[in-house]
Amino acid sequence: MDSTWQILVLGVVQGVTEFLPISSSGHLALLQTFFELPAGNLLAFDLMLHCATVLAVMLFFREDIAAIGTQWCRGLFLKKARETEGWRCAWLILAGTVVTAVVALPLEGAVEKAMSSRFAVGVGLLVTAGLLCLVPLVPERQKALSLRTALLVGLVQGLAVFPGVSRSGSTLAVALFMGLTGRDAFRLSFLMSIPAILGASLLEAVYILRHPFSVLPDGCFWAALIAFALGCLSLAFLRRLVLSGKWPYFGLYCFLLGLTVIMFDVAAYF
Repeated sequence: MDSTWQILVLGVVQGVTEFLPISSSGHLALLQTFFELPAGNLLAFDLMLHCATVLAVMLFFREDIAAIGTQWCRGLFLKKARETEGWRCAWLILAGTVVTAVVALPLEGAVEKAMSSRFAVGVGLLVTAGLLCLVPLVPERQKALSLRTALLVGLVQGLAVFPGVSRSGSTLAVALFMGLTGRDAFRLSFLMSIPAILGASLLEAVYILRHPFSVLPDGCFWAALIAFALGCLSLAFLRRLVLSGKWPYFGLYCFLLGLTVIMFDVAAYF
């Protein structure tokens, strides 16, 4: 890596796009291709960025995490505590996370190939755009979180490992389709993201330890700090948009970007 500015740009993009419904993996894949960065040598840096953004989620939802964690731990020993919302919510998030792992792990090889394909990223962005455009057509309801909803959100989260398919966008959309309010859908989407991101980070860390060819480029710590700070801001911004019902407009951005990427990729063959 000759310059640190590319690394800092990746940190900015990770922080801004990780939580907005526009697919951080798609943007990072496009940037790494544009910068001609050796993705295999940047695994440790990618791990740092993901750790930075998951810390942003944990800080943002610290009160929910503390309440759910406390009630779940109490429920392990006290029968009365098993009647609390935190006990039930913890098990539903765990169930959805298991589905995510079962779906996502077998897709690892296909995802690696898709990360290096601009056409695949473009298609993923169009999928995200389609989901977001459907959201305004669904009437708002106020259903409680059910096992069926948690499992379906976990399924979609597992499929969102493909670059271009927004994890936040797809899980938020499905949660709303299943009848959750915007506030509950936002909360479920990001609480369920924590074990998924931590699990993926752990697997990535194990792989790095077994294949110690990855390097930390100059500027990586500043990039991680930027990703953390912008991640916190992006979460606050997205929550306001979700509660106001304006976040599906990101679908237009995903559609235009996805179409542009596909057109450039096809044109490269002529």
